[in-house]
Amino acid sequence: MTDDIHTTAEAIEASALPRAKAVHSDPSQCGALETAPLPKAATRRKVEEKSPAEWAYERLILYIQNFEAQLDADHEVAMGFAGGQAGVLAIEGVGFFDPDLVTFYGRDEDGLKTQLIQHVSQLNVLLRAIPKEQPEEPPRRIGFQMMSQWAGGESGDASA
Repeated sequence: MTDDIHTTAEAIEASALPRAKAVHSDPSQCGALETAPLPKAATRRKVEEKSPAEWAYERLILYIQNFEAQLDADHEVAMGFAGGQAGVLAIEGVGFFDPDLVTFYGRDEDGLKTQLIQHVSQLNVLLRAIPKEQPEEPPRRIGFQMMSQWAGGESGDASA
């Protein structure tokens, strides 16, 4: 309990903001995403107005972008699959379908077109750094591409 005194407006605003926290063995690697202010695109509508799929999609974009910001120029983001020998998917896109589906578009280790469709209640994403497919090309930063589309109002939300 703190002795801070808040106005009614501050209390209402604080209750509407999403909570996030992270800890890490290396403090310099900890919580950059969780403590940063949400981008304007994420605050256009209240969290309560978003479906679980949309809210998961928006936070996935932020996590992917944060992960990519830590990669060197020789690596790109991919996602590994939990359970079994399903491999990895080099992420080329992410989407959602209200009220409860999130989808990932990309290529597998053999370069084959791959799409994962997942219910938000089963959502687990393992981000991995993989070597670039074409070393001479600049790294593809899908998180930053998605953020620019999302910030520009192209999130897939018809009411944005």
